[in-house]
Amino acid sequence: MQTVNIHDAKTQFSKLIEAVSQGEEIVIAKAGKPAAKLVPVQASKPIRQPGALKGKMRIAADFDAPLPNDLQAAFEGK
Repeated sequence: MQTVNIHDAKTQFSKLIEAVSQGEEIVIAKAGKPAAKLVPVQASKPIRQPGALKGKMRIAADFDAPLPNDLQAAFEGK
């Protein structure tokens, strides 16, 4: 984590933003004391929309039917 004073932050702002976009965190200090922190923006997760796939998916009628014996045996390591 890099620490810079306010004056340097103002003169090197573009450089600091580039460093932050690469994942680095930067502390901006005022009179030697931390005053602010520049951190990368976390990508927000899309909002889930219940029912968005309605009518676009189909589940087979035999979805929960028992597996054939040979396939079941393979899953069980027999």
